[in-house]
Amino acid sequence: MGLKDTHGRKINYLRLSVTDRCNLRCFYCMPHEGVPDVGHSGILSFEELQMIAECSVGLGIEKIRITGGEPTVRAGLVGFLTKLSAIPGLRHLALTTNGLLLEQMVADLYRAGVQRLNVSLDSLNPQRFKEITRGGELNKVLAGLDAAVAAGFPPPKINVVIMRGINDGEVLDFAELTRSRGCSVRFIEYMPVVKEDGWQRLCFSGQEVLQRIREQHPLEPVNKGDFAGPSQDYRIPGAAGSIGIITAVSGHFCVDCNRIRVTARGQAKGCLFSDEKVDLLPFLRPPDCQALCSALQRIVASKPEGHGIRCGEYEHSNFSMAQVGG
Repeated sequence: MGLKDTHGRKINYLRLSVTDRCNLRCFYCMPHEGVPDVGHSGILSFEELQMIAECSVGLGIEKIRITGGEPTVRAGLVGFLTKLSAIPGLRHLALTTNGLLLEQMVADLYRAGVQRLNVSLDSLNPQRFKEITRGGELNKVLAGLDAAVAAGFPPPKINVVIMRGINDGEVLDFAELTRSRGCSVRFIEYMPVVKEDGWQRLCFSGQEVLQRIREQHPLEPVNKGDFAGPSQDYRIPGAAGSIGIITAVSGHFCVDCNRIRVTARGQAKGCLFSDEKVDLLPFLRPPDCQALCSALQRIVASKPEGHGIRCGEYEHSNFSMAQVGG
């Protein structure tokens, strides 16, 4: 069985959030005080998340990415991932993390069946990293990258939210990681999650990223794999890793969007910046697999053709990125 939305796009990718908690407070992602505590009952249990995953795969989802908040802060994650990786028909299981706890957990994640790691890393300068994350320690993240490779993972993908005047001076340093570490680095344009006046001042476009790299290195296009995301990928000749740009603001990739997402509180969304969502809790408590599958099909059917963000405006409600799995 396959999933297609009303615009003819094949939907085969689920981003599944297991928590809205995080051990960092990146200023563009989460308020300084964190998110409101809704108690254990306000967050989906692992059994409920497993049910969503199984129903989704049965409908045609082939790739699941586990997100947060920060997924590694949730107790019992490894056991859940082990069960998730055993779902018949699931072809790719990935996890996005900030990397702080990676060094001590990575061997267990590998044994659990996770196939790929994405690490959010917005600066290679320890002081700047601490400022962006409101207290994070860069050395722990770098140690986690090394531990991932030692455990058997391919070099993790690095996700960089690129922001003018904050970390755009590090573009070439990140590009060098594709040669020195073999990592794939993806530069993500800054996207506003709150209605902040003058947010455009932080926007540094993907084309500007490529221009800056091309001033020092030639770039060749890279053919993307079956489960590639929305990035446009390039490589410095001879580098083991690739360089990608995700141009959510300056150049929409909605025409190729293949994903839906479910938050840790059970809200299913077809688009990060759409206000439309489906509450899955009525189909999980008590569990009703048939009704849950119908609800997931509805969110696919209601998936918008594109989001409303433009360089000069945007149309969505305020939210914390940590609460929707980014």
